[in-house]
Amino acid sequence: MRLLFRTAVTGSIASLVSASALMLLARGEGKGPLQPLNATSHWLQGDRAGHVKRGDIAHTAVGFLTHHASAIFWALLLERFWGGGARPAPALLRDGFAMSALAAAVDYGLTPKRLTPGWEIPLSTRSMILAYGALAVGFAAGAVVTHRPFNENKRPG
Repeated sequence: MRLLFRTAVTGSIASLVSASALMLLARGEGKGPLQPLNATSHWLQGDRAGHVKRGDIAHTAVGFLTHHASAIFWALLLERFWGGGARPAPALLRDGFAMSALAAAVDYGLTPKRLTPGWEIPLSTRSMILAYGALAVGFAAGAVVTHRPFNENKRPG
């Protein structure tokens, strides 16, 4: 149960941080803020999903839920690796970046195009890299919330 709780929290925080970054990055490129999330629904709606600027259930809800499920999946792998033990914040960040890099490699190197996040439709490569960086920071932030502080066992004497 602890693993499931940690996974849900870590994945949810990573999902929200990266979704927020995607929206900001899209705005910075002159795109609609929902376009990257809408693009993630392209597995169901086709590539035109990445050009939809408005929010709706078919694109935005499906895209966000797909993105969220993906973040939960990667968080599960990361939490299994961590094993619930306390780690210093730099190690959490390092591991978050490693998992995010693995996710990017799988998403855009091994996954069939129809099942990728679809961020390449509205966003530049630079913004996609920054979004995966935000995912990494989200993983680390989630772990800070769910894992015991590294120095918890060092109580004054």
